[in-house]
Amino acid sequence: MITLRRSQDRGQADHGWLNSFHTFSFAEYQDPAHMGFGNLRVINEDRIAPGTGFGTHGHRDMEIVSYVLEGELAHRDSMGNGEAIRPGDVQRMTAGSGVRHSEFNHAEGQTTHFLQIWILPDRRDLPPGYEQKAFPAEEKRGRLRLVAAPDGRDGAVTLNADAAIRVGLFDGLESAELALDPRRKAWVHLARGQLTVNGEVLHAGDAMALAGEHQLSLSNGSGAEVLVFDLAA
Repeated sequence: MITLRRSQDRGQADHGWLNSFHTFSFAEYQDPAHMGFGNLRVINEDRIAPGTGFGTHGHRDMEIVSYVLEGELAHRDSMGNGEAIRPGDVQRMTAGSGVRHSEFNHAEGQTTHFLQIWILPDRRDLPPGYEQKAFPAEEKRGRLRLVAAPDGRDGAVTLNADAAIRVGLFDGLESAELALDPRRKAWVHLARGQLTVNGEVLHAGDAMALAGEHQLSLSNGSGAEVLVFDLAA
């Protein structure tokens, strides 16, 4: 079964310094029909104005993945990590038994555009953890590059969850196929551009939910950057 989730149907919160689109219920946006998909709980598309950001706040019992599309995100946390997250970087923070962090856009005149993703962990009260890796564009061009997985294979960051994330860049005649396990779920999020996914044309912010499907086909991209999630059912 294939279900489309169009960009314009997402929740939105515009705080002035932050403009955020919520694929699933989050904060003041609550929709019982969109509480998550499998163990994928949150995809927020955030734009942070220059010189602003999220002050120190806490999380627990969640795998939090940040993926920057434009600009730069300054991360600091209670584990002692202080990193800049740039386009192409994948950061995984295991909130586990409890962690506090902040995220800021320190650049002048440049908005930071990024995705914040929450995935339910395999178990509660994990030790907090942090990992960040860069994935060059050439590794994602015309293919789906594994960037996060439970075993950290192929140089991916390690998720403490039954889920995997792949990222691809597609233009023109570039295409890719991925075999799916019909006993699991898959979620496709188009971060930007245009892309045909299993015969459906997606535009930036659109998503596709797949359940009981055997194959994922991507083609006819135009400036497309896509994230594909393999999820526990």
